[in-house]
Amino acid sequence: MLELPESTTVAQQLNETIRGKTIRRVIANHSAHKFAFYYGDPSGYDDLLRGRTVGDSTGIGAMVEIAAGNRRVVVGDGAALRFLGDAGKVPEKHQLLLEFEDGSALVCSVQMYGFLLVFAEGDYDDKYYRSAWAKPQPLTAAFDRSYFEGLRTEQTVRLSAKAFLATEQRIPGLGNGVLQDILFHARIHPRRRVETLSESEYDGLFHALRATLADMTAMGGRDTEKDLFGHIGGYQTILSKNTLGTPCPVCGAPVQKAAYLGGAIYWCPVCQLPGE
Repeated sequence: MLELPESTTVAQQLNETIRGKTIRRVIANHSAHKFAFYYGDPSGYDDLLRGRTVGDSTGIGAMVEIAAGNRRVVVGDGAALRFLGDAGKVPEKHQLLLEFEDGSALVCSVQMYGFLLVFAEGDYDDKYYRSAWAKPQPLTAAFDRSYFEGLRTEQTVRLSAKAFLATEQRIPGLGNGVLQDILFHARIHPRRRVETLSESEYDGLFHALRATLADMTAMGGRDTEKDLFGHIGGYQTILSKNTLGTPCPVCGAPVQKAAYLGGAIYWCPVCQLPGE
C-alpha cells in the first residue's frame, strides 16, 4: 500500500521519467474491479487528458498526484503505478492506462482496493485530499516538535499509539505499514495509550517518526512495496509480514503479530511492552 516513503519515491521517479511527455490516449476501467474507485465517469478521462503535457508529480501523504496542465491524476492506497517503455507490453488487466506520444505508457493496477482520480484543478473537494495538501509533511521543517506536540490533545491522548499516529489522516502518509518500525524504534507497543507516555517517550516518538520515515524514503521505500519500475524498496523492515517470527534484532525475542484496529500489528514482546 502507498504510504509516505513510497509516494515520495514514485513521484520522484515520475518526474524523472514522464515529465514533458504528451498524453496520446487514456483508458480507464479496462478491467472491472469492485474496489477500484474513480472520480466521476472514468469513460471521460480520455477527453480530460488527451493531448496534454505531463508536468510535475508530487507525493502528498499516501497519494501521488500527476499534473497535466490544469488537469490532475491522483492515485492512492493499493493503486500500483508502473512505467513501461513500450506501450505494447501493457498487462492484460489494468484499471488506468496513459499512453504517450513517444510510445511509452503509465499503467495503474489496483490490488485489494485503491482510487484513481482524474479531474480539472479545483474540481475535487474531498476532505482527505485537502488535508493532505494543507498539513505539513513529516519530513519538512514545518513538521517540528512544536507541531507534533499540538497533535497531543485531550481527545487524542486517550487513543492507542497506533490510532494516534495512523488514523483520521492525523499525519497524512503515515499508515499501518510504516507505523510498525516507528513504534519499534520508539520502544512503544502499538496498543499503548498515548496518555501513559512520559515526556521523554513522547519526545522519542517524534524523533523515531522523523528518522524512520527519512530512512525509508532515502532507501526508495520499504521491502514490502514496489516502486514505479516494479523494484522492491531498499529499506528492510524490522517489523512486517517479512519478519514475523524472526528474532528481534535487539533482544532476540520472536516478532509477534495480532489483528488490531482493522489491520495487523507487529511488535517485539520484550522491547515493546504494552504499558498501562
